[in-house]
Amino acid sequence: MDPSINKLTERIIGCCYQVHKTLGPGFLEKLYENALMIELEKIGLRAEQQAPISVAYDGRRIGEYFADILVEGKVICELKAGVSIAKEHEIQLVSYLSATGLDVGLVINFGRSVTVRRKFREYRLPHEKKG
Repeated sequence: MDPSINKLTERIIGCCYQVHKTLGPGFLEKLYENALMIELEKIGLRAEQQAPISVAYDGRRIGEYFADILVEGKVICELKAGVSIAKEHEIQLVSYLSATGLDVGLVINFGRSVTVRRKFREYRLPHEKKG
């Protein structure tokens, strides 16, 4: 994977921990989303809330999703504020990655503590390198 993407996801995750440290658990997902936007802006990252994702089939647009946050046009962040990250959340993110052609996304849960799952558009074993 591109080392700059690793660095970018590390910076995003650091912002998530700062948000959780400040707010703590128990808030609605939207509040964590708004707070994360502030933290991303503070460290100079360009981010878009509720970024539209078009889905095409056979060359035709069939629908649209909205990613919680798209950072630097490279990393989709799907935020949750529950007990844990469910498999469905991870599948949803991979669908977003497939629809956009982006390679990396994060499912971030602001539950009792911050939990992050890094997902890739293409399945790779942890020891495999792209290229």
